[in-house]
Amino acid sequence: MSYITINNAKKVFGDTVVIPNLDMDIAKGSLFTLLGPSGCGKTTLLRMIAGFNSIEGGDFYFGDVKINDMAPSRRNIGMVFQNYAIFPHLTVRENVEFGLKQRKLSKEEIKKTAEKYLLLIQMEEFMDRKPEQLSGGQQQRVALARALAINPDVLLMDEPLSNLDAKLRVDMRQAIREIQKEVGITTVYVTHDQEEAMAISDQIAVMNKGEIQQVGTPKELYHRPLNEFVATFIGRTNIVKGQLENNNGKAEIIFENGHRLLVPRLSNIPSQEVRVSIRPEDFQRTEDREKSFKAEIKDSVYLGLNTEYIVSIDDDRSIQVTEISSFEEDLNPGDKVYLTIDANKINVYSADGQINLLEVKENG
Repeated sequence: MSYITINNAKKVFGDTVVIPNLDMDIAKGSLFTLLGPSGCGKTTLLRMIAGFNSIEGGDFYFGDVKINDMAPSRRNIGMVFQNYAIFPHLTVRENVEFGLKQRKLSKEEIKKTAEKYLLLIQMEEFMDRKPEQLSGGQQQRVALARALAINPDVLLMDEPLSNLDAKLRVDMRQAIREIQKEVGITTVYVTHDQEEAMAISDQIAVMNKGEIQQVGTPKELYHRPLNEFVATFIGRTNIVKGQLENNNGKAEIIFENGHRLLVPRLSNIPSQEVRVSIRPEDFQRTEDREKSFKAEIKDSVYLGLNTEYIVSIDDDRSIQVTEISSFEEDLNPGDKVYLTIDANKINVYSADGQINLLEVKENG
């Protein structure tokens, strides 16, 4: 069931249209992430939901209640910012109690609620410390507890982990995921980090230039991106040009290096130029030279579990290939290998990159 509904949203700054016409439904109790590059409109949309930005067009609802003209203080939202925004002169406990005191609850209820959320974020032993005595991750936990303590209908999080180091970001995103599931609050989360979005989200909306490119689960976005922008923004991929030829129901892609790949799922799609998205892990080495293409190792990066190779497939074209690392074997620059492509995992786009032809086939 949808809890946040946005219809025909429009946002204008001066003469610049930042969000032209946007629709969105966010399920009750879900963790929904707005993901996209800097300047795509994700934080602007979050601030429109919060009431911090004006709305030039469209309707915003929490449940059945239209919130367009409702003051931020009346929307019953919790907000977590990237810079923590906790009060430096207050202790951890006092920070968590702040919103509760604003609501004029009894001292007993304030104390009980604050301790409940300090326990939830595993900060009860630090409740008498000032923020300056805490790490960045601990401060962000306090900001999260303060936002949750007021029992908001919606939790909004704007790049909450961007100021933390890499390991702490991984730890905190897991903590946020666990806490959100335990509390069950509808959460809208903004990030430009696709790995972070994939790790925590129930649903992700990929945005670009104020428009939603695709909404789906992390798995849907990774395996069936609807256009080339989503394919290249979610994870890593190789975009290779080719020609789709369809003769008597036999669909085959002919790549620029001459390799031919049967793609039965495109048997009803007319012949045309295409752009093929191939994830680095969807290449496999083979000894079968007739059903593969020759490649030359240019460089490699060892990453523990995986090794990433840069390989040349013709005179001026290089691609990325990922393999599970092997202790016994190393491929070195200049080595020749033969590669096949898993036709079930590729995505094939129209020449402009806007249409996933596999989706046309499957849905049409």
